[in-house]
Amino acid sequence: MNHAFRALTIADYDGVRRLWQNTEGVGLNESDRRENIASFLDRNPDLSRVAVGGDEIVGAVLCGHDGRRGYLHHLAVAKTHRRLGIGKQLVAACLADLARQGISKCNIFLFADNAVGEAFWQHHGWAKRAGLQVMQKSLIRAAQNCGC
Repeated sequence: MNHAFRALTIADYDGVRRLWQNTEGVGLNESDRRENIASFLDRNPDLSRVAVGGDEIVGAVLCGHDGRRGYLHHLAVAKTHRRLGIGKQLVAACLADLARQGISKCNIFLFADNAVGEAFWQHHGWAKRAGLQVMQKSLIRAAQNCGC
């Protein structure tokens, strides 16, 4: 089956969200609402990608950068379309676009128990960074608690 690869647009949101919801290892939260994804896409035009098979979105990845490091989020490929190189092609397109914009390194975030995802990334040359950990604070709860 041939797949078409193109930029992800907000018009793809419903199909992409369904894909993410049905993909193990992808965790969704309030940051993944339509308006948040629209904002992400506006800040990072034409960097995120989808793969389409027929009329169905079968792969997707969010891609962006902060001016110095690139970030990939929520790489997902439908189970029925795995092992066809779709994930690899989505990532390659994102990394090429980041490089064209002068971004020299890219980071991803994985759940610690996502063995399938970790195997995919390591197979494609990604390495764990020893000595780093992710910390996070909810700004929504912080604003609610401060009475602002």
